[in-house]
Amino acid sequence: MDAMVTAVSSNGTYSFSKPNRESVTLLAGLGVEGDVHAGTKVKHRFRVARNPDQPNLRQVHLMHEELFDELADDGYTVAAGELGENITTRGIDLLGLPVGALLRLGDEAVVEITGLRNPCRQIDGFRAGLMKKVVGRDASGAVRHKAGVMSVVRQGGEVRPGDVIEVVLPEGPHRPLETV
Repeated sequence: MDAMVTAVSSNGTYSFSKPNRESVTLLAGLGVEGDVHAGTKVKHRFRVARNPDQPNLRQVHLMHEELFDELADDGYTVAAGELGENITTRGIDLLGLPVGALLRLGDEAVVEITGLRNPCRQIDGFRAGLMKKVVGRDASGAVRHKAGVMSVVRQGGEVRPGDVIEVVLPEGPHRPLETV
């Protein structure tokens, strides 16, 4: 199966979940048109409080739909957009990508992966106990973040469910993802 977009979501106001849309428009250097997290400077509230002049490395949040399947096995029903992601995918190992990987989404849009999403406590407000399912430890004891990846928009364009995703890996040694 080809990697593909299964849902797109955005919200112009701060809220935990984002409603699904027929399409979203990505704007180069900004993010999702009309989304509260779009901009060149950081927009996430806790990061703004710390330093409002940080560059926005979290313009577009992507999450793998396979996580929803895993959560369902643990008794949690989660649908696209409910965990705040802008683009929901299937058939791509988002968490295994290196920093700087490019994702071509549909005909025009390109995002660059900047790091892992570091979810906040609001996730337990959405579903009690969910934080432990998306942030945990692997067999070696290392912290494992599973709540998707963050990216910046390198080339704008419209993105729709059903769009194919093409991965372009960076040259040179690959840097593993860290939280951003």
